Amino acid sequence: MNFAGMNYLAILVAAIVAFVIGAIYYSTLTKSWMKAARLDPAGPKPAMAPLMITTFILELGLAFVTAGIIGHLGAGQVTLSNGIISGLFIWAGIIFTTMTINQRYQNFGWDLTLIDGLHWLLVMIGIGATIGLFGV
Repeated sequence: MNFAGMNYLAILVAAIVAFVIGAIYYSTLTKSWMKAARLDPAGPKPAMAPLMITTFILELGLAFVTAGIIGHLGAGQVTLSNGIISGLFIWAGIIFTTMTINQRYQNFGWDLTLIDGLHWLLVMIGIGATIGLFGV
């Protein structure tokens, strides 16, 4: 199940891993995250099904791009350690920096940045590790 070095089964599993990480992470930090995001628990709730579907599709895209980046390391380089290291680089250089800039302009506190940043760090470690474990 691979094409041009991309293992589609690994990508699908990595997206599932990312989704599960987010579900567990935010379910344990719901109150802290809502406070940091300035959301009123008694306020209107978004429709969850479209939100969850969108989240999974976007995490699938993130896993696909991550697999492509790891695959560019060369033949035989899609390994657990290279997957984790690549995930860390993507998080530190792209995800965390962009998220932090956006949250500064949106006038959110560092508490939200730390909560969301840790979530994305765990997600990228999970995606990178999954892609690396599957290899090509």
